[in-house]
Amino acid sequence: MIEEIRITDLGVIDGATLPLGPGLSVVTGETGAGKTMVVTALGMLLGSRTDSGAVRHGAKQAVAEATVRLPRDSAVLARAEEAGALVDPDGDVAELIIARVLSAEGRSRAAVGGRATPVGVLAELGEGLVAVHGQTDQLRLKGAVAQRDSLDRFAGAPLVGPLAEYRRAFDRWKEVRATREELVSQSRERLREAEALQLALEEIDAVDPEPGEDDTLKAHAQRLANVEGLRTAATVAKGALAADEFSDGPDAVVLIDAAKRALEQVEEDDPALKDLAGRLAEIGYLMADVSAELASYASSLDSEGPERLGEIESRRADLNRLIRKYAPSVDEVIAWAQRARGRLDELQDDSGRIDALTAEEAELSAALDALGETISTVRGDAAALLSERVSAELAALAMPDARFVVEVQPTLEHSRNGRDDIRMLLRPHAGSAPRPLGKGASGGELSRVMLAIEVVLAEADPVPTFVFDEVDAGVGGKAAVEIGRRLAMLARHVQVIVVTHLPQVAAYADRHIRVIKNSDAAADGGAGFTASDVVLLDDAQRVRELARMLAGQEHSDTAQAHAEELLAEAQRAVAAF
Repeated sequence: MIEEIRITDLGVIDGATLPLGPGLSVVTGETGAGKTMVVTALGMLLGSRTDSGAVRHGAKQAVAEATVRLPRDSAVLARAEEAGALVDPDGDVAELIIARVLSAEGRSRAAVGGRATPVGVLAELGEGLVAVHGQTDQLRLKGAVAQRDSLDRFAGAPLVGPLAEYRRAFDRWKEVRATREELVSQSRERLREAEALQLALEEIDAVDPEPGEDDTLKAHAQRLANVEGLRTAATVAKGALAADEFSDGPDAVVLIDAAKRALEQVEEDDPALKDLAGRLAEIGYLMADVSAELASYASSLDSEGPERLGEIESRRADLNRLIRKYAPSVDEVIAWAQRARGRLDELQDDSGRIDALTAEEAELSAALDALGETISTVRGDAAALLSERVSAELAALAMPDARFVVEVQPTLEHSRNGRDDIRMLLRPHAGSAPRPLGKGASGGELSRVMLAIEVVLAEADPVPTFVFDEVDAGVGGKAAVEIGRRLAMLARHVQVIVVTHLPQVAAYADRHIRVIKNSDAAADGGAGFTASDVVLLDDAQRVRELARMLAGQEHSDTAQAHAEELLAEAQRAVAAF
């Protein structure tokens, strides 16, 4: 239940607080006073899109905030806490504050329980908090989708499971059917693709590249192409380190050894020289190792000649051919070949896949037929009951001869929502044929039909708050009184908030809120300003407001007497529930 709504700089409202509570609350006011801003604020709090034009002229941002009380075991409360909301518990109930800020530039922010949250979370919470019905809902009620959704809501739990299973089967059926049709229609193209992949893989397999082979062969070829220079460098370096036995010149190994022996002769006289002699010995061993490796390296060069270079260049040519055709490197050629083998296996298995998909499609089609029949049966039963209950409500709304009919007709094709064509029809008068709502109902009749449907659906709808925005448009007289009485009856089970222009409806309210417009023209002839305030009316103020709504003369004694009579009649009717 919504306890309070606070609005700042929204439309013509610069700042207002709407104290709400259980039962029926009505919002009234003159045309243009800003009554619909209440619904706009609720829309903001429920995550709906709101244009930046709703921000009050000259203000930086509009703010809507609400205090909501919910049972501790509420799914809405659990979702809010999951989103990080801070909740104030009070016994078996908890208080939750939700807010939405809309800047003049169009940016939007939301908060739940004092924590910033995506606007989408408000929409999720709103589905379990409030059902908003406005004049545009009457237009939507004429559409096939809205009519089917209304019937499905009424059908409730018996429909939920079969419909969910049906939709899963339908989605898979569409996927299987599309895949099979693609395989059949593109068989020639897929055969050509398979042949091309087969030739490519045969070419790659004939070369049989190894990972990193292109880089390895490139380095090897570069070494063989410069073999003479490499051999000379290795030989000279080796000779400088350790000369041949027939060489006359000293080498580095001999010189290092001589230095080491010279230090060893006096190392007992100074420990520092002994340490240096040891280090020279290590250098000698290292130089001897390097000399041996240089000799081995020079010898290996002698074992590979021009023939080996030719073999390597031929292999590199084979690899480069693959690289030019399939991928930028040998490693990527190997990876491409792995993917191509998988694709080739898939293409070569087309006939088997087509057979398997055909069998699965037939199985899914049979399942859709069975589930569709179940759904049609559940909808048919629900349609009969909904027709009966709404017709009874219409009789109570001053349409005693009206008959509401929900037809469920089978269709030839499956859709994601079943195999039913659902139509809501109205026979407004005895002897007339039922006609679609969009053609057979006036604006006032359609308002009452929608209210009757919502009264019936309230039993199946889990939301604790209903909001009606001038759904009584086009209604007057006795029908208006019955709408007020029906809204009051609905308010015994849920919280109901109604924006209305009818005094007959407002008379049934538990609390009456008036939106008052204040205008001030600028002294210099400028635009001036318009602002609205929101006031919770006491008994005397309520009588004057009803008098204004009845006759346009809130201070008229006659109008006030009529208003008092209207209030007394409404109170007697409510007491009789």
